Amino acid sequence: MSRSTSRPVLSILILTRNEERNITKCLRSVAPLGAPVFVLDSMSQDRTVEIAASMGAVVRQRAWTTYSDQFNWGLDHCGIDTDWVMRLDADEEVLPNLVPALRAFLQSADADIAGAYVRRRMVFMGRWIRYGGMYPVWMLRVFRLGRARCEALMMDEHMIVSGGRTIRLDGDIVDRNDKDLTFWTAKHNDYATRELQDVLQKEASRVRRGDRGQQVLAGKLRGTQEASKRWLKDSVYLRLPLFVRPLLYFGYRYFLRFGFLDGQRGLIYHFLQAFWYRFLVDAKILEHRLNSPDTKAPASEKIRQSPP
Repeated sequence: MSRSTSRPVLSILILTRNEERNITKCLRSVAPLGAPVFVLDSMSQDRTVEIAASMGAVVRQRAWTTYSDQFNWGLDHCGIDTDWVMRLDADEEVLPNLVPALRAFLQSADADIAGAYVRRRMVFMGRWIRYGGMYPVWMLRVFRLGRARCEALMMDEHMIVSGGRTIRLDGDIVDRNDKDLTFWTAKHNDYATRELQDVLQKEASRVRRGDRGQQVLAGKLRGTQEASKRWLKDSVYLRLPLFVRPLLYFGYRYFLRFGFLDGQRGLIYHFLQAFWYRFLVDAKILEHRLNSPDTKAPASEKIRQSPP
């Protein structure tokens, strides 16, 4: 991977685990930036480390904990010493339209700017999912070193910036996972378990009057896109009845936000991501309530057992 002769101002941090099918295109997409790339690998058992090292990335390995803990550890221990850092996932690519926008930003960013948002495109089964509220999704992916941390959640972790304002860059990254539906559904089954843990933590924090004990993004109806989504999820979606809310959410995404315009592959994506995945989360919540001695399930959810 090419490096600039002058001191770079941007580093790229990527977390990996068994990403040999994605890491090559990810690293190729950032090569035009001439930025040092740091790969923090979670003990991959495929060729991920070999490929990343052969393409010029600095590779470190550490056993997986959580995404936020792993990413924050990488910020602190991978040897990053540039002014700016870019967060990128192994199944993401920097699109050509972001390269000049990012270069111009890095050359002229005001001192009070601590972070920058970019647009994310979702590609599913080879199709760009443009409707259903899936584009544009603004994500904070570029930030000053030492001015941002990944929030301590199990799912939907965002970067929290302190000590400065943020702007939006006119460019995109694309989430283009080349793995199959078997992998996708298995991954989202794991996500559903993590989501359950976050829901239980949020329920416990409400009992403790909102003290979660960790720094998390504050939901605001009129905040950034991610803050408003967090508010809608915490204050509206999670207060709706189990199993009703995924149906309503799918209807909102597929019909009111025109998800049906994404075609056949869009139908698969919106159904799986907006309905099936969230239905699975609700099923795991109910399962936990039925099996937990510390949680009182509503009478309608209790199972009456006959004596043997």
